Amino acid sequence: MTPALRRKLEALLERREEVERLLADPAVAAEQTHFRNLSREFASLQPVADALAAEAQARADLAAALALRDDPELRELAADEIDTANTRLQQLEGELLAQLIPKDARDDGGLYLEVRAGIGGDEAAIFAGDLFRMYTRYAETQGWRVEVESANPGEHGGYKEVVARVEGAGAYAKLKYESGTHRVQRVPATESQGRIHTSAATVAIIALEAGEDSTMVINPADLKVDTFRSSGAGGQHVNKTESAIRITHVPTGVVVESQTERSQHANRDKAMKRLQAMLVEAEIEKRTAATAAERKLQVGSGDRSQRIRTYNFPQGRITDHRVEGLTLYDLPAIIEGALEPLILRLQQEQQAEALAQLAREA
Repeated sequence: MTPALRRKLEALLERREEVERLLADPAVAAEQTHFRNLSREFASLQPVADALAAEAQARADLAAALALRDDPELRELAADEIDTANTRLQQLEGELLAQLIPKDARDDGGLYLEVRAGIGGDEAAIFAGDLFRMYTRYAETQGWRVEVESANPGEHGGYKEVVARVEGAGAYAKLKYESGTHRVQRVPATESQGRIHTSAATVAIIALEAGEDSTMVINPADLKVDTFRSSGAGGQHVNKTESAIRITHVPTGVVVESQTERSQHANRDKAMKRLQAMLVEAEIEKRTAATAAERKLQVGSGDRSQRIRTYNFPQGRITDHRVEGLTLYDLPAIIEGALEPLILRLQQEQQAEALAQLAREA
């Protein structure tokens, strides 16, 4: 670890001690919002303190073992302890470096999941439906809540477009790598001659938690609001009254719809929340555009056209094109929601990129 990175860790430890003193101040405790924010910061800094303490202990163990190395009777035992201490120090260095990676304030929150059929006609819509089911089943395993906000079914199954709100701790951190174009190679159910077709669907992941941009103000004069009848299930009231809402943000051309609630007011509220999330996402994309080209995973780059993954059904293979060698031969399980191995590899890749960037900046 470079001296510059070591100094950053020491600064984090000093900040933790400062926050601890502030939390003990009765004046701070009386301000609930400030106290809550400091408590969260203290909790986020605790792993740094724990890892530094463990590192100090490992260094002490190493020094003790080295001192015994010249004793003929204890030489073998000392060698084992030296190896153990060195291995432990390497592990702790990785943990400490990981603590230096900037945290995304949105990681702990939920997201909007948008899946749209791309090239491929009916098969693309069916594939979009398969992807949406894959994400919803994965969400079930994580204990997250999924609520469909709008859907446009395909003529032969699946969706031309479906938008859902996913709420749950850490949902965005897990699914933020899914934005982009997903390609499928298989024999469609609509194919009579057994030929393999290639189709595609696009996925967009937009954070519910806007972080520092959560106070973005939308000018009502910039909005064009249309009402229409719901096209989906929902009972006589929903389908016979113009309760559905479509909002267009004129300066950017962003369009959002909501049609799942019984009243215009409720649908408008949902649509406005999603619009704000999309505008915040667009602002973040502008700020990260300069560095996005250097990153393989393109998180927050907004590049929906990038082909990120291929699902090859004849070979039972799934390949993520952003990570060299990331091919798994467990497609049936993955498409049924067993996404964790794939997500873990993507998280490891992102961490490796971030650590490499830290080393360049140090």
